[in-house]
Amino acid sequence: MSDQAKDERAPDEVEATEPAAERTEGSTDGDYEALVRLLKENEELKDRALRVAAEMENLRRRTARDVHDARTYAVANFARDMLSVSDNLRRALDAIPAEAKASGDAGFKALIEGVDLTERAMLSALERHGVKKLAPEGEKFDPNFHQAMFEVPNPDVPANTVVQVVQPGYSIGDRVLRPAMVGVAKGGPKLAAAEAPVEPGPVNEQAEKDA
Repeated sequence: MSDQAKDERAPDEVEATEPAAERTEGSTDGDYEALVRLLKENEELKDRALRVAAEMENLRRRTARDVHDARTYAVANFARDMLSVSDNLRRALDAIPAEAKASGDAGFKALIEGVDLTERAMLSALERHGVKKLAPEGEKFDPNFHQAMFEVPNPDVPANTVVQVVQPGYSIGDRVLRPAMVGVAKGGPKLAAAEAPVEPGPVNEQAEKDA
């Protein structure tokens, strides 16, 4: 093929190759857009996976907390009812005159011992299930666990110190089944600001009658 023929066909060949070049350039732009789209979708999927993982972790923690609370407080209502039985046993023992206890009657002493053992066994069983007795005499008044029934003038102890327990309280876990009904000191030396407890507030007259 002569050089002249080559020159004559050169423009046609150039025109024929231009669409191919354009197709190649267009194909590159499409691949780039597809890559950007895939990267964006990947980020969205990653973000969604992280949110799901966080939600599952929160669910796991809530479930563990609910299971723990169920185990700890499942007997709360039953224990609260049993406290009334324990109170009645104690009242029965306290109602026995000292002379009768010292009478020497074997049958009567056996009855007293039986009631006393029953009360102690009941309290021991409740304690095994997480129920704790609150007998805070000598402690600072705590409105979360104690209920002030009256105030006692006593300059020898810091004000708001529990000086008498009218009725012991009970707690289960970190919850109160029944607050301890107490008398608190009044008129004693003030506690330091960092140690001063919350004021007991007004006396609950209805609770005092129930006691």
